[in-house]
Amino acid sequence: MLGARPVGDGLVEFGVWAPRARAVSVLGSALEPSGDEGMFSGRVAASSAADYVFTLDDGREWPDPCSRFQPSGVRAPSRVVDLAESSIRDGPTLDLEHLVLYELHVGTFSRDGTFDGVRRRLGELAEAGITAIELMPVATFPGDRGWGYDGLYIYAPHPAYGGPAGFARLVDAAHAAGLAVILDVVYNHLGPGGEALEAFGPYLRAESDTLWGKAIDFRSIPVREWAIQNAEMWLRDYKVDGLRLDATHAIHDDESAVHVLRELAERARHVRPGALLISEMEIGDLRPLDEWAHDAQWEDSLHHALHALLTGEREGYYAAYGSLEDVKAALERSRPQFVVCAQNHDQVGNRAFGDRLTPAQDRLALSAVLFSRGTPLVFMGEEYGEKKPFQFFTDHLDPAIAKATREGRRREFADWHAFGTNDIPDPQAPSTFEASQLEPRRPARWFREALRLRRQLPGELETVILDEQRLLLRRGRYELLLDFEAVTAELKQRDVAA
Repeated sequence: MLGARPVGDGLVEFGVWAPRARAVSVLGSALEPSGDEGMFSGRVAASSAADYVFTLDDGREWPDPCSRFQPSGVRAPSRVVDLAESSIRDGPTLDLEHLVLYELHVGTFSRDGTFDGVRRRLGELAEAGITAIELMPVATFPGDRGWGYDGLYIYAPHPAYGGPAGFARLVDAAHAAGLAVILDVVYNHLGPGGEALEAFGPYLRAESDTLWGKAIDFRSIPVREWAIQNAEMWLRDYKVDGLRLDATHAIHDDESAVHVLRELAERARHVRPGALLISEMEIGDLRPLDEWAHDAQWEDSLHHALHALLTGEREGYYAAYGSLEDVKAALERSRPQFVVCAQNHDQVGNRAFGDRLTPAQDRLALSAVLFSRGTPLVFMGEEYGEKKPFQFFTDHLDPAIAKATREGRRREFADWHAFGTNDIPDPQAPSTFEASQLEPRRPARWFREALRLRRQLPGELETVILDEQRLLLRRGRYELLLDFEAVTAELKQRDVAA
């Protein structure tokens, strides 16, 4: 077991993988080498909330790579957390046929920007017909503000959000409201500050890059354990109901006899039977379903088709879309194993200004998503027509990384004619984060009725192109007319017997 675990009688058991060190100590006590994989472990007298660092044989002190809490941030000591003390009630049983996901970012979902801020709005989501909240990553990353995909201490709920205790309260409250909790986790790269983990051992593949840095080296058993034990912790100790695995196409493990994501699925379901595993994957790559035994995967073709037709944008990945036939084909491919959306954090936040579809455009697109055979994902604010953007924001501690992020953001959109790069919001500015905080209202009536209808829809979907701008969808006696010229979605019932 990696990390720090209270075992009673005033003792804490520490375990750390440190093949780059000949000796490791913690709280003044030397840990014993165990096995031949560079593991060090031992039981040390300490309180169940002690602060600690690992001291390597070169004299340097580092936080625990598997820290359960970084109360003062990524450069400060770790803290022991007794996860056995939390009393989180069990969540609901999940099935894809009735799953409606609601993706949210903890920092911008409420003015508090905390787990408790999310907790206070759970009732209205459940009442509207949402069945699961999907949290963008909550693992500790540099600074206070960020999307979470640059996590460094992946076992530690972010201190600015409320740390382990706040996260436990949120999961318990969600379950009390009848909502499942899906947690977004990142196993494809490390955020800035990865040298803190690399001081212990080779976590990264020198020869393999992702868009965000070096890939994780899953050829090493201890590194596999770092990721898999993390998944087990969220499911077992916090009773999270499922995981959304970020950018699985950037997880390199072709050399292993069993792919790390297949092993993760098997062990995740061992510690929490019924746990739902959802992969983010490139369009057309079905390895999560066909090879890794995951339950579902993100499928962006419906989003791309709807967005291109509604907005007229044809740059970047929208170049291959733009016709009613594209929308029809994407709807016909949809099935419960595909998570589909009108908007999500990527498709809004990775735009130059984080701008959303207009409320009318989004109502049409989201109506199509909710009427589809896919598993729908609603992005926070869509339920009432939020107009505020969701921008790309960071709080990097290293000035060089902050500068590189700012400049890289401008370069990213240099070839997009729709954007003036000089006006792109500074990711490091607090105002960029503040501009993205929601102004919540009650879910709209049409949205609540669409979710209520979804629970009654039969399985089959029929699509009919009426003309160049209108597409008719049928499921049983219900028809949804999508008019892309008028930007409307009209629901009707037909007399099936006639």
